[in-house]
Amino acid sequence: MVLCISLLIGAFLAATYSYRNRTTKSFLITLFTLPAIVAVVIMMVNGNIGAGIAVAGAFSLVRFRSAPGTAKEISIIFLAMATGLISGMGYLTLAVLFAMILGCVFAVLNLSNFGETKSSVKLLKITIPEDLNYTDQFDDLFEKYTLSHSLLDVKTTNMGSLFKLSYNIELKDDSQEKKMIDELRCRNCNLEIAISRQMETGYDL
Repeated sequence: MVLCISLLIGAFLAATYSYRNRTTKSFLITLFTLPAIVAVVIMMVNGNIGAGIAVAGAFSLVRFRSAPGTAKEISIIFLAMATGLISGMGYLTLAVLFAMILGCVFAVLNLSNFGETKSSVKLLKITIPEDLNYTDQFDDLFEKYTLSHSLLDVKTTNMGSLFKLSYNIELKDDSQEKKMIDELRCRNCNLEIAISRQMETGYDL
C-alpha cells in the first residue's frame, strides 16, 4: 500500500513539475520513482537509530561519486542501496518484490514517452567583432524569425578581438533558418554562426 501511494505521489510531483517547466526525461523519471524508494528505506530504518545513521552516511555519498551521472543513474543507485538495506535486515521476500516492482517501473518509463518534450528550442552561436555593440544588434531579426530568444552567455575569443554570443531561440518556421543565418551574416561581418539542437546532458540533477 505504501509503495503504491508513493508511486502515485511521485507521478503527481513529476506531472506538476513538468507543467510549464523545461526539464528532462531523466529528471522526471527520478521524481516519479524516488518517493517510493525513500519510503521503503524509511520503513526499514524506522526506530533503529544505528541503521538510520548508517543509511544517512551511505546516501550522502551517492551524489558525490567520482563519475558524473544523470538523475536516472543516481536514482537507480538509491534503489540498489534500498534493496541491499532491506535484504541486510532479513526481509528477503520484500527486497525481491521491491526490486522487481521498481525495476519494472523504470523499464516502463524508459520505453514510454513519459517526460519527453518536443521543444523546438535551438542553440545559436554568433561570433562578432569586438567593436560591434551586440546589446540590440540582432533584436529586429529575432523578432522577425523567432518566437522567443534569450542571451545565455558572452565570451571573448581570439585574444579579445572577437566575441562569441550564445542564444536560446525558438524559430517560427524551421524552413526560414537559412534565411535568418544569411541576414545575421550581414550583421556580424560574415563571421562564424552555428545553430544546433539543445542536447540533454548528464548534469540534470
